Amino acid sequence: MNRRDAEAQSFSELTRQTIGSCIEVHRHLGPGLLESAYEHCLCHELSLVGLVFERQKPLPVVYKGVRLDCGYRLDLVVESRLILELKAVETLLPIHDAQLLTYLKLSRLTLGLLINFNVPVLKSGLKRIANNFQESSAFSAPQR
Repeated sequence: MNRRDAEAQSFSELTRQTIGSCIEVHRHLGPGLLESAYEHCLCHELSLVGLVFERQKPLPVVYKGVRLDCGYRLDLVVESRLILELKAVETLLPIHDAQLLTYLKLSRLTLGLLINFNVPVLKSGLKRIANNFQESSAFSAPQR
């Protein structure tokens, strides 16, 4: 197995474990709670399965070489590679996709999961979004 295949398999396993944790939270709580409740419980579940994560990670905007703290925060970043954008809304909208894609671009990460807990079956509230950037050191300014 070459390096690229190993990385793909690693991402696949990471997303499998993460989605499994989300399903476990949803199975116990069901729909109808606030996003913050799901986030708190998901953090506990990720800890139980041994995944390392950062919660409410600040996401600066780099504009013309200047790093600006605009108050953006990533809900969860799992294993420094996977962004989780959590929602508890009636339906996912295109703006939610755009939000996660922008977060992926700004953080220079390649993969994110958009997860809406306000659905009867979590499978219908999951969306995987990929960014074309090469994975590099997170949150650094692009090189010119």
